[in-house]
Amino acid sequence: MVLQEEEITQLLKPLEGVNQDFENYYPGEKPGRKAVHTVYGGAQLFIAERAERIGKSAIAQFEAYVKNFVELAKILEIEGHEDLPEDPSKIADLQATLENTTDRKNRGWLAYTVYSKVVDKLRTEAVEDFRIDFEDGFGKRSDEEEDHYAKFAAEETAKGMELNKLPPFIGIRIKPLTESLKGRSIKTLNLYLGTLLKITDGVLPENFVITLPKVTQPEEVASLDAILSTMETRLGLSKNTLKVEIMVETPQSIINKQGESNLSKLIIPARERLVGAHFGVYDYTASVNIIAKHQEMDHLACDFARHMMKVSLAGTGIRLSDGATNILPVGPHRGDNLSKEQMAENIAVVHAAWKKGFDHTIHSLTNAFYQGWDLHPAQLPIRYAAVYSFFLSNLQNSIDRVKSFVSRAAQATLTGDVFDDAATALALLNYFNLALEAGAISDEEINETGLSRDEIYARSFDLIIENRNK
Repeated sequence: MVLQEEEITQLLKPLEGVNQDFENYYPGEKPGRKAVHTVYGGAQLFIAERAERIGKSAIAQFEAYVKNFVELAKILEIEGHEDLPEDPSKIADLQATLENTTDRKNRGWLAYTVYSKVVDKLRTEAVEDFRIDFEDGFGKRSDEEEDHYAKFAAEETAKGMELNKLPPFIGIRIKPLTESLKGRSIKTLNLYLGTLLKITDGVLPENFVITLPKVTQPEEVASLDAILSTMETRLGLSKNTLKVEIMVETPQSIINKQGESNLSKLIIPARERLVGAHFGVYDYTASVNIIAKHQEMDHLACDFARHMMKVSLAGTGIRLSDGATNILPVGPHRGDNLSKEQMAENIAVVHAAWKKGFDHTIHSLTNAFYQGWDLHPAQLPIRYAAVYSFFLSNLQNSIDRVKSFVSRAAQATLTGDVFDDAATALALLNYFNLALEAGAISDEEINETGLSRDEIYARSFDLIIENRNK
């Protein structure tokens, strides 16, 4: 024996605590549901029923601009759209077939399932997350107006809680903590929270979060953390009850003046209360001198920033969100007496905007940003169409691969063969976790893999096989 046990223990002493510190800082994905989007809306327009009204508008817009699942598939170029019929009678026959089958190999299954899920989602829970906006969506207003709307928004939030009208996730976006706006920002937060918690006897809405925009320095995050800690004490809230998400909107958020990666430094001051980081596409692209024509979500500059966010925050449990497509699906002509030409132009404009939004969302999802912003009710159908299409198009393949991995891993354990596809196995488990969270699949699809929901949530094939071989 080259080394004695005492020597090994001594030589490994420098690692004491280091591994635990690493695991504490990188706990991995946090359990629980996560929203697939956030709708930002000006605080001056917020009422208790705002999410409900957005949902009604979204389904009305959807039904006005798409007749059936085949048309939607062709507009968005959903996988398999080329094989779908155009004749109305043939579409009706195909729909009747699809309504009575669960065979994923059936022509049109993906298009029909995506369409059906979108309609159901819009009618039952169109808005998952809403941010009451006192920044860009609020505009420049007098102090008196902002004071009024801070209290009014709080009153409407309380009313929404009482009437069960709020979306599953909600929050408030304050102004940035720049020198000129920091006082106004915190005054608004102070008025909103003070008013809300007085009405609700200290109860916050579920999944409530405070969004801090245009963060560039750790001191901003530290200051907000100190303010929220003081407010929690005064309001009788437990420590770190008030959650925060930051917005990455400038190159200085990515790289600081010392030339260091800044993102990990930004999260440290509020590590226990920080739950999300949102990318601001248009502020970021403007700040690196990209002209308006090329301010697109899939610009290479945005891909760089998003990947920096991924690399810096991977494993921390902080949820990442992409920005919004700013081409709104709104026709140029309004009114009840439009000509055929005007109606056709409206349809063309809306369909083109839908396709752009769909492509942008797929781009975000492909780059592992599973949440994004929406700015208009007519964007919601396409948000969900993209999410469902992204996950469902890979469903059968993923089910088959999981079955194969379980079989091979079990065999490797029994025979001593090397099972070296752990990273791919983890990616498959991540797929099912994310698809479940997004509402794209249910327990029925999970059961087809041969795994349970708990095993999927465990995110470890090693643990699954170990438990099964006991």
